[in-house]
Amino acid sequence: MRPDIHLQKELLSPPGDTIQETIDALGMSQAELAERIGRSKEKLNGLINGSEPLTLKTAILLERVLDIPAAFWLEREKEYRLDLAKIEEQEFLTGCIEWTEKFPVKELKKDTWLPDTKDKAAISGALLKFFSVASPEQWNNIYLNESVTASFKISLANTQSPHSISAWLRIGELKTKQLKLPEYNKKAFSGALNEIKKIVFDHPHDSLIQLQEKCFRCGVAVLYTACLPKAPVSGAVWWRGNNPIIQLSGRYKTNDSFWFAFYHEAGHILKHGKKEIFLEDVNGSPMDEEKESEADEFAQKKLFPEAAFETLKKIIDLKVSDIIEFADKYETHPAIIVGQLQHFNIISHSSFNHLKVPVNIPQDNLLRNKTNE
Repeated sequence: MRPDIHLQKELLSPPGDTIQETIDALGMSQAELAERIGRSKEKLNGLINGSEPLTLKTAILLERVLDIPAAFWLEREKEYRLDLAKIEEQEFLTGCIEWTEKFPVKELKKDTWLPDTKDKAAISGALLKFFSVASPEQWNNIYLNESVTASFKISLANTQSPHSISAWLRIGELKTKQLKLPEYNKKAFSGALNEIKKIVFDHPHDSLIQLQEKCFRCGVAVLYTACLPKAPVSGAVWWRGNNPIIQLSGRYKTNDSFWFAFYHEAGHILKHGKKEIFLEDVNGSPMDEEKESEADEFAQKKLFPEAAFETLKKIIDLKVSDIIEFADKYETHPAIIVGQLQHFNIISHSSFNHLKVPVNIPQDNLLRNKTNE
């Protein structure tokens, strides 16, 4: 306990101090007061030292015996309990500092999810509010123990950094809190994925906004949440009620990885149940290998036809012109082809990287203007 907190507690004056001062002035002992108000000596002593609360009934009895209004005693009790609660809260938050320091506090401050203060106890309080939990124990129950009541029914206990990953997920959850999504339409979303291929192909400067808008109309939220330290998540898909949420980090900062991550998560939405949360590229997270393979295959086929890929693989002396020709023919971006060729070790990971386009994840939620529609 910090010395100043201990001192504050020592100096705090319960209503019993005023009771004692009053009976001292009247020349009355505690034993006599106990007899006059019909309380045991032990109960009265607890009231004097503050361990027993001063109730409405006791306030009325004190008014009769000491001729001091019940309202005075009740106000005195309220102020004391409020001051005591503040001190005990400060004690509690000070005890949470070790837990708080496991999170990427600096980055959360930078993005204004936490206040810019050096008061570690205040940061602990803000972090608990950020997660909407009463204590670190509740955070453990939700993120480490697969709580059946939590939004995220997944245990991060075996991941490399559950604290950072949980913060990344929580940012996505908070971004959707005020988002008024229309009803999810699976058929419309499936059709929109074909339309989004044109965005992949053209890659306009506002491609990330266009992607969000097309998905939003189908009842699907696409969120952009930059990676946090020790949370190397490429993407995630989870559900808020009956609406699917795709959360993307743009981890590798190129369009081939970004679009593959998007279509991978879209595959989870269309093919797998909404009771699960899928985290991509997180070592130690619960993973259904079969479902992950299905989502990979879905993304690969959507972005570039399998037959075309097999044909391209057979070209011995592959040139930039070959990649561009196939990209134009099948209306995909050259970077998509390069990424798949690299992934399957058909070419080295240093080949044709100049065909990739940088993708920078915006800090703000571009769908904020949709909250009041």
